[in-house]
Amino acid sequence: MVAIRVDGLTRTFGETTAVDDLSFTVADGELFGLLGPNGAGKSTLINVLVTLLRPTAGTATVDGHDVRADTAAVRNSIGVVFQEPALDEELTGAENLAFHARLYGMGRERRDARIGEVLELVGLEDERDRAVGTYSGGMKRRLEIGRGLLHDPAVLFLDEPTVGLDAQTRRDTWEYIRRLNREGVSIVLTTHYIEEAEQLCDRVAIVDDGEIAAIDTPTALTDSLGGDVVRLELGGRADSLGDRLETRTWVREYATAGNVLEVTVERGDARVADLVRLADDAGASIATVDVRRPTLETVFLSLTGATIEDGRRRASDEASALEPPNGRDGAARSVRASGEDR
Repeated sequence: MVAIRVDGLTRTFGETTAVDDLSFTVADGELFGLLGPNGAGKSTLINVLVTLLRPTAGTATVDGHDVRADTAAVRNSIGVVFQEPALDEELTGAENLAFHARLYGMGRERRDARIGEVLELVGLEDERDRAVGTYSGGMKRRLEIGRGLLHDPAVLFLDEPTVGLDAQTRRDTWEYIRRLNREGVSIVLTTHYIEEAEQLCDRVAIVDDGEIAAIDTPTALTDSLGGDVVRLELGGRADSLGDRLETRTWVREYATAGNVLEVTVERGDARVADLVRLADDAGASIATVDVRRPTLETVFLSLTGATIEDGRRRASDEASALEPPNGRDGAARSVRASGEDR
């Protein structure tokens, strides 16, 4: 069964195309990742799928409901945790959840039962009556994830769920996400953290400049590069070795960035000596040599010609063109289902 289906989806802001003709599916029960730098179009795509933005062109369904025609049904089927915090810090944890439950029209009996279940799930049952303003950053994030699950959604959207968290809290949050997925929740997660995508996701879509450059399992994406990566930091510009590398049949591909050269070869350890000789012939000194298996960062560089950090810097220069006057793609932060409060 398909949890999400996207066909030819496009979203523009004036002359700027933030999401460009995307097509993909997310299977029921899958943990699907959107990996790319800030400004790549990930959050815009999420906002279209959760009905906060209308697509300019194309179609999308979530849990079988069309994001244009069946917005109320889509909102009843999803949970959303946005990148920016959206908790009332003067209310307690339980009161924040109760307020959210009322927005979804949950009656008192079900509301009280679910609040207890969710607080236990995210490990905050002992903190339910504390003001959220006294919570740590990790506790707040867990409460937001719990709030997104309160109404038993079929699909949970997590937009950069661990931004701003320390390393240990990030890993704890990963474990909560894994647990939710094991219990059958379909999850779509956006991230610019390479390790997060590699550790959590069943499949990853690499997103750059509003387009999907590749989509597959993390293992298949890294295997697609066909070998190990030998990284050399040189005393001069790395592109001086380009002509010599072009003539070597054992070089699968290479990329340069300033004084750094990355070469994809089979059996990287066995080719270090050859690369050192080539550098000597070119008159380039070598500061460091590192051999490693490809990562999603390597895949991203291979597909886009830039690292995720390069993409982030580029996007920050263009952010003003993508950000409408009232921010966050002009969308509200909370998704409210149809139905009266009770």
